[in-house]
Formats: sequence, structure tokens, C-alpha cells
Amino acid sequence: MDASSNYVYALPTSPKSLYKLLKDLKIKFEVFEHPPLFTVNDAKKYRENMHGFHTKNLFLRDKKKKNYLVIAHEDSVIDLTLLTERIRSSRLSFGSKERLFEELGVFPGAVTPLSVVNNKKKDINIFLDAEMLGQDTIFCHPLVNDITISLSYNSLLIYFDYLGLSFETVSLSF
Repeated sequence: MDASSNYVYALPTSPKSLYKLLKDLKIKFEVFEHPPLFTVNDAKKYRENMHGFHTKNLFLRDKKKKNYLVIAHEDSVIDLTLLTERIRSSRLSFGSKERLFEELGVFPGAVTPLSVVNNKKKDINIFLDAEMLGQDTIFCHPLVNDITISLSYNSLLIYFDYLGLSFETVSLSF
């Protein structure tokens, strides 16, 4: 299975359910459809009329088995050794695709801050790039990688608050 809408039936939360939740929270968003995107470079080819903060989302796990979601600017170069110090964790590595699905309910290529809706244990450590603060337009996937939505930074905070999730803001410029 890939991270496109072709396999939406396998997800614990569908993009349509996510859209309904966002509307119920009175969060304004815009939907952009495109071919499945697997890398930042792929995404940059489909950007007409999509100006704002585009995210890169990393699902990580440390040697103490804590899970992390790091949301950075798409062009950020993330040094995992330096990130370990910055977020006060033990040695970090990328989480497996099985753990990603278990914790966030998405497939590789569709990691997004919005996937925390599926983290029922509320045990994911969320770190937001300080560059995101106050951004009017943030772009991320709505649980699949052939759709991108835009919403504001403040809307993302409303979403996290509704889900009862905390986060930290950290500089991800290394």
C-alpha cells in the first residue's frame, strides 16, 4: 500500500473525516489535489498558487522507545545528532513504517501534523519549527500524499488543543 487516496479505506481516519473535524472546529482550510508526492522535490513541482510555509514532517523514535513528530520547514536540513540535543532526547532514528501506522495511522509519505488525530495514547512528543510561529499559511498533507491542505499556524494550535496534545516550539535551524 502507498500513501495515496487509493488506500484511504485502510486508514483509521479518512481525509473526509478530518475535513469534517476541521470544519466543526471552525478551522478554515483549502484543499489542493495533485499526484502522489514522496519527497520535497516532488512537491515543489506542483506549487502553483501555493505560497506559504511548506512542512517536512519527521516521525522519529529514540532508544528509550519514545516517539517524536518533528514539523520543520521543507528546506530544513535536520541533523539527528544535533536534534537529539535540541529536543533533549536519547539517540534518534526514523520510526519504522509499522510503528508509524500504529502511532499516527498513516503510511510513509503522508506524515503530517494532522496525523496526531490517530495517536489515541497521546504519547507522541511534538516539536514545531520556530519558523512556523504566526504563519498565515501552512501546507501539509491531510493523511494522504496526493492532497495538500493549507491552514494557519493558529488553526494548527486550535487542532492540537482540541485533541488535548501539547507541543514544544524549537529552532530547527542548525
